[in-house]
Amino acid sequence: MTSNKSSLANSPKKGKLRILWNQVRGEYHLYLMFLPVVIYYVLFKYIPVFTAFFMSLTDYDIYKGFLGSHFVGLQNFMEFFDSIYFGRLLKNTLGINLLNLAFAFTTPIIFALLLNEIAHTGVKRVIQTISYLPHFVSTVVVASIIVTFLSPSTGLVNNIITHMFGGRSVAFLQRPQYFWAIMTIQAVWKETGWGAIIYIAALTGINSELYEAAGIDGAGRLRQTWHITLPGIAPTIVVMFLIRIGSLLEVGYEMIILLYSPAIYSTADVFSTYVYRRGILESSYSYSAAVGLFQSLIGFGMVVAANKLSRKLTDTSLW
Repeated sequence: MTSNKSSLANSPKKGKLRILWNQVRGEYHLYLMFLPVVIYYVLFKYIPVFTAFFMSLTDYDIYKGFLGSHFVGLQNFMEFFDSIYFGRLLKNTLGINLLNLAFAFTTPIIFALLLNEIAHTGVKRVIQTISYLPHFVSTVVVASIIVTFLSPSTGLVNNIITHMFGGRSVAFLQRPQYFWAIMTIQAVWKETGWGAIIYIAALTGINSELYEAAGIDGAGRLRQTWHITLPGIAPTIVVMFLIRIGSLLEVGYEMIILLYSPAIYSTADVFSTYVYRRGILESSYSYSAAVGLFQSLIGFGMVVAANKLSRKLTDTSLW
């Protein structure tokens, strides 16, 4: 009797596994195409997280390995939270990212809406192509352009200030108060055109009959944009916003490392650059692993919270 019950209980499971196997076997070529993506994330995302977790709990010695290193528990985390760097890094990282969220995130949406109003197809394509180009410029080249433009002696910006307005030249990259603005402006210039691609694609999915009906009812272009276009791309905006929330504690450290100096650490130093300095330059592997793990966990928590809130308010979410 017991064996019959167990066989009945296992039969639904076997049926589900058989259905799943048939689906995989029938579409194996799609799964093979997806396999490199899985391997990439396992090797470069999941394994580093677990490695950082174990490393952060030890006084890691590269010669002794994980098993030979001394276990210290949460000491690295407590040392980081008690240091003077914690508040500064949190303020700078959030400040730069919130500015990017306010300008670099919204600018592609506005640009896509304006581009959608251009009737001439040729002009629209030319503008799109020109706006994409900065995205493909190397970070090193962009940093060189910024340094050249903001040079106190020969920079274009300072030449305008001194010759056209009679002011004094400013060493922008040596003044902490200007760094957040510099990072925001370069992000807007570099990523606006590329970021608008997904919104332009979403705009093409809006039914054109809605605009015709609104025009018949007397709605102008502004009202059509507000009541038809924006609601039509709202799910896309929400999804992109949720993805952006996940990287709220991450800043492209490559650009910052190329631009900053000890004179502007007070506003330029962020989590990523601090991990680079402590982990690579000072060989404090366990301490830097703890900082990086804290950054990742907070980012993950932000995504989960924002996704849950978005699902309640807008019925749109990542999962």
